[in-house]
Amino acid sequence: MTASTTRRTTAARSRLAAVGSIAVAGALILTGCGDQTNDSGSESTGSKSAAPLADKLPQAIRDKGVIKVGSDIAYAPVEFKDDSGKTVGIDPDLAAAMGKQLGVTFEFENGTFDSLITGLRSKRYDIAMSAMTDTKDRQEGIDSDTGKKVGEGVDFVDYFTAGVSIYTQKGKNTDIKTWSDLCGKKIVVQRGTVSEDLAKAEAKKCTGGKTITIEAFDNDQQAQTRLRAGGAAAGSSDFPVAAYAVKTSGGGNDFQLVGEQVEAAPYGIAVGKSNTQLRDALKAALDAIIANGEYEKVIKKWGVEDGSVTEATINGGK
Repeated sequence: MTASTTRRTTAARSRLAAVGSIAVAGALILTGCGDQTNDSGSESTGSKSAAPLADKLPQAIRDKGVIKVGSDIAYAPVEFKDDSGKTVGIDPDLAAAMGKQLGVTFEFENGTFDSLITGLRSKRYDIAMSAMTDTKDRQEGIDSDTGKKVGEGVDFVDYFTAGVSIYTQKGKNTDIKTWSDLCGKKIVVQRGTVSEDLAKAEAKKCTGGKTITIEAFDNDQQAQTRLRAGGAAAGSSDFPVAAYAVKTSGGGNDFQLVGEQVEAAPYGIAVGKSNTQLRDALKAALDAIIANGEYEKVIKKWGVEDGSVTEATINGGK
């Protein structure tokens, strides 16, 4: 996911990618990574056993044995809680594989998407890993709405590619095929995402006295609930998330994807600008799991092969 100043930009800021088909059945929820809940209620993934890349980490993190991860854990299939309350999904599985390389545990802590970058600045988290689109605005600390600088920005270690999709209630609002078709209608989105940015940008193009009414929520599940109840004409999310909702919600009877996905861009792990050693260690770990096949296993498990990458990239967002 991505927040207005840090989640995704209008040009390329979504939690998604050009992810072909998502063959993820609801049963997959039960096969997520085997992370453990600690006493603080957060979720952890990884291993402290012998690790080939441990010496690349900052000493303070090696001493703790933990990388604290800020994440909006309500964005299936990227990260979400399964029926037993464990944090599962693409990001936790990749983090667990990286943890084996680095000899640390990735401890996921839940937060609203638009607060994750702030959490990085305040040192609450070491990284943010939450389907966050790598954009120039986020890299430079620019508020995409105002164009003003609001912070020093972050660096990204890019690990996936995704785009944005529109979905509607199944069998309803069949006239909606593109973003321009939303003029005069209401759309529900998650606050601070590229979907919200796209809706705002499109609303400015509407003519004939029409506009797009935008209702933004703290998380995507709330937006889906609103749409499911008929409270809007359409919703928008990153493609993997929209496709997963279409496949699983109401047994596949609640929603339908409409039109083509847009704004394909990289997902990145966000790291503070001053934390270059941690950034480079994460890149090395990602490259290692790509090389040893663990990355491919995770991507295939969740049915998102079309969004896979062949190497980790630093600040590849435009």
